Amino acid sequence: MRGKFLPLACVPIYYYRCTACNFCFAPEFSSWTAEDYGNHIYNEDYILVDPEYVDVRPQANAKGMVSMLGAQKDQFRHLDYGGGSGLMSQLLKHDGWDSSSYDPFVNHDTDPTSLGKFDLITAYEVFEHVPDVRPLVTRLSKLLARHGIILFSTLTSDESIIPGQRLGWWYAAPRNGHISLFSKRSLVLLGEREGFKFGSFSSGFHAYWREIPSWASHLLRDA
Repeated sequence: MRGKFLPLACVPIYYYRCTACNFCFAPEFSSWTAEDYGNHIYNEDYILVDPEYVDVRPQANAKGMVSMLGAQKDQFRHLDYGGGSGLMSQLLKHDGWDSSSYDPFVNHDTDPTSLGKFDLITAYEVFEHVPDVRPLVTRLSKLLARHGIILFSTLTSDESIIPGQRLGWWYAAPRNGHISLFSKRSLVLLGEREGFKFGSFSSGFHAYWREIPSWASHLLRDA
């Protein structure tokens, strides 16, 4: 990624594509444990393939959230799911937000159900890293208040993955953990399982909700 090429690991990873919804996934990872991911992907070399995850991306995401919802920050409780070190949440707290961070790879001893309900959940660069996405959305659903929204980023594969051709899309990258690749149709169906409506702001930024809260009406009007 970004011009960085590592030596071949000599471990073949095959992606499969659903003909019904165009969801593309790598079954190899379904049997991996958290320790396996830590040893092979999220290790000391991970920064080589994703150098922005430490501070550049959290800072940019925090700035974007302030721009989108800073004026309404007193009206909701926020959780950054998959927030890594928690930098984005820390920056938002400094700006006066009621914000928390949870990451299953960092907060091993925290039961996410103990965190309560949140009006706003963000999940930046999370969906594509998860081998079984249905439990992820179920967990997010349980954390979300009835009048709440989930804002998440993942690049959709529409027109980037062509049936019958070798997978050459740059976003498909098992070394940096991109093992679940979504079409818009697959995101719609995934959300419907939990009663969510779905909208996109772009090919990489999306939302789930059941009922639009008043503080987000301006945001979801055109989603």
